[in-house]
Amino acid sequence: MEESEPLLSGARSPRVSGSGPLDGLGGRGPDPGRSYGAPAEPGANACRDLCINQAVVFIEDAIQYRSINHRMDSMSLALYRWHYSRICQGVLSFTIFLILSLAFVETPSSLTITSDVRYRRAPWEPPCGLTESIEALCFLVFMADVSVKSYLIGWREFLKNRWLLAYIVALVVSLTDWTVSLSFGCRETVRVRRLVRPFFLLQNSSMMKKTLKCIKRTLPEMASVALLLFVHLCLFTMLGMLLFMREKDDQTDQERRLYFQNLPESLTSLLVLLTTANNPDVMIPAYSKNRAYSIFFIVFTVIGSLFLMNLLTAIIYNQFRGYLMESIQSSLFRRRLGIRAAFEVLCSLEGAEIHPLVVGVKPETFLQVIQKVKMNLYCKEAIIQTVGSHAGGLMSADQFQSVFDELDKDAIKEHPPRPEYHSAILQRAQSIFGHRYFDYLGNLVAFGNIVSICVFLVIDADKLPSERDDFILGVLNCFFILYYMLEMLLKVFALGLKGYVSFCSNVFDGILTVILLVLEISTLAAYRFPHPGWKPEMLGLLSLWDMARLVNMFIVFRFLRIIPNMKLMSLVAGTLLDLIRNMRAFAGILVVVYYVFAIVGIGLFQGAIESPPGNNSLVYANSSAPCGTFEQLEYWPNNFDDFAAALVTLWDIMVVNNWQVFLDVYTRYSSPWSKLYFVAWWLVSSVVWMNLFVALILENFIHKWDRRGQQQPVPGACQAPYQMTVELMFRDVLQEPTEEELVEKLMRHPHLHLWR
Repeated sequence: MEESEPLLSGARSPRVSGSGPLDGLGGRGPDPGRSYGAPAEPGANACRDLCINQAVVFIEDAIQYRSINHRMDSMSLALYRWHYSRICQGVLSFTIFLILSLAFVETPSSLTITSDVRYRRAPWEPPCGLTESIEALCFLVFMADVSVKSYLIGWREFLKNRWLLAYIVALVVSLTDWTVSLSFGCRETVRVRRLVRPFFLLQNSSMMKKTLKCIKRTLPEMASVALLLFVHLCLFTMLGMLLFMREKDDQTDQERRLYFQNLPESLTSLLVLLTTANNPDVMIPAYSKNRAYSIFFIVFTVIGSLFLMNLLTAIIYNQFRGYLMESIQSSLFRRRLGIRAAFEVLCSLEGAEIHPLVVGVKPETFLQVIQKVKMNLYCKEAIIQTVGSHAGGLMSADQFQSVFDELDKDAIKEHPPRPEYHSAILQRAQSIFGHRYFDYLGNLVAFGNIVSICVFLVIDADKLPSERDDFILGVLNCFFILYYMLEMLLKVFALGLKGYVSFCSNVFDGILTVILLVLEISTLAAYRFPHPGWKPEMLGLLSLWDMARLVNMFIVFRFLRIIPNMKLMSLVAGTLLDLIRNMRAFAGILVVVYYVFAIVGIGLFQGAIESPPGNNSLVYANSSAPCGTFEQLEYWPNNFDDFAAALVTLWDIMVVNNWQVFLDVYTRYSSPWSKLYFVAWWLVSSVVWMNLFVALILENFIHKWDRRGQQQPVPGACQAPYQMTVELMFRDVLQEPTEEELVEKLMRHPHLHLWR
């Protein structure tokens, strides 16, 4: 059997010491007197099984971009695979979701219909010990999780892992606070462990950790622009106070009284103007006296909003792109390292069986390993098919790595073949009803359905229900539903049942058609056939007729199928879908930020907004409150009296529309220092996170736009049943790790000892 080629010319591949890849963990050192053609030792089968299992775990680590620095003995491998199984990880994910969800039930409970302080009833409060018992179960799961992780990586690696150390600190703090809570009979006002809960979500996601690291490294670059913004704000604040504080008569100087009364008010007014939330309100009092004052506000907005804020976006995009690419480069290195480690383990096995200097892996050994690996079925089938071409020789390190390129590909769903009909008439009908033009006809009919509903909604908008006549609309509705039913049957005839359900658009259309048919039959049974003066919507709050019309409106989603046929629209839609896939880490960090700020907001402002006197009379509240205030705008549901209300309030502030109303009301009802909380939230959510979101959109779109011409199919070429995924947007600009880097990293593995 010929010897496989090394990965790089002149470079030697590392070998694993002993008959197995471990030294001191059940493996034996090389026996120079052993003949490799001699019968196997009694422990050879156990050693071979250990090697196979080690290679399996290394490959699974590579698939999931996990670190390979963990124990490699047989018992630890079994524990490792069990810990990262779907069941255990599902239990851990559910536990994290459960402990985060407790904020909606705990005191103050969010279990009320409305958060409006005028109408809100006293919520149900859980008895002491109920939520604490659930927390205790969650803590047990977390303790088991951190214990297993700490054992698997070993003591030395544990001391280097800051996330695991922080994990233990978070558990200690949570358990201490939990004990204090029970000691006080659940009557304490501050629960520190609520602020710690989002950490459990962060530490369980490697991508969230990388994203958080990227954000942390981007913040210093943002600080320079933030300093410019602060200087810009301070300079114009002083200039504004000089301009508008000359007159002391409140009746003649509305600008000073409303917006530039003192330094904090002036800073707040211009800070809000930086977000354009109070434009042009802040300018009108001065502008009404002298049009020249408009120059002050226009120049401030141009420099602050148009230049500095957009410069901040550009800096975040530039810096974050580099850091994100660095993180993805690290993930690529982890994958290559895991695959290479599996190769070395299997090489040691082959060398023990064939010759000590042989470097390579038998295809049959590789197939034995890959059958045990937990991975997507289509990837496994593609890898097995690729390895089949290496039959009869050893797989080199280069070939071994290239086989796993299938992991970066996504399966394209293959549709079943169409049924075969022997009759020429049926074949002709099949070609007609299976043609794309038949889909276009269905879309045209659906468009007519939507137009007819909209026309009648406009016509009947000014009529009372008793004055309407739904005869024509009822007839049209029957016609459209019959057409949808006929279209579904004809497509099943042309494509076959399996072929019909293999298209998601057909499944969506079919479900809608069945629902519409059931509603239509129920409507006809309840209200009889349409006739002049037919008024089915007069019966009940939401009649069957109304439900049929509502479901009918979902037909508009049929038009989504035309998106792939329009290149630019397909590019935009693809960017949107890819963005949703890549937004999980960003969304997780946003959840963490929302959670922390909501808990802090509850602690600071719970009960600050009280029900106004005479809350049953809205006229009283509206007449006594100044225009544009919290009371006049009736923002009463926006408060921090419970967790759900706090989340909605934070969302309203993040959008920055009328966010000055919240600054004003909590300054009056709570403290002037409350502005720091809301400004901090604006900086974190609207400035930092939203700019990161824009940067991700730009990167994704530019990546697709630059490569849109490279995805054209080659005429006459056989297309593979898969396509490239979007998980690694920078794959074409990433650098492949060299053999020296991989070997050096493997040589420093704490539980894997190699020799050359």
